Amino acid sequence: MSFLHLSLCSAFTMSSLGLAFHRTHLVSALLCLESMMLSMYIALSTWAIESQTPSSSLTPILMLTFSACEAGTGLAMLVASTRTHGSDHLQNLNLLQC
Repeated sequence: MSFLHLSLCSAFTMSSLGLAFHRTHLVSALLCLESMMLSMYIALSTWAIESQTPSSSLTPILMLTFSACEAGTGLAMLVASTRTHGSDHLQNLNLLQC
């Protein structure tokens, strides 16, 4: 395993562990999700460069598009929850009270 693959796997693992264990604020959860998407984007980009097939070069762009949509949706949810609940603590958010 090369150093690049090891660092990408460790970045993905650390961000997923951060998402699992440090879920106090919605901002920290969104940052962990964005770091997961960033490591997946870099991994897909290096895979497309290494394989040198024209069909795999579109995959990182599609992943980046979905990541931008996810970030926009997450920020909209952050603003909406901060306006309605007064903070971004995940303990204050309850889907059954909607």
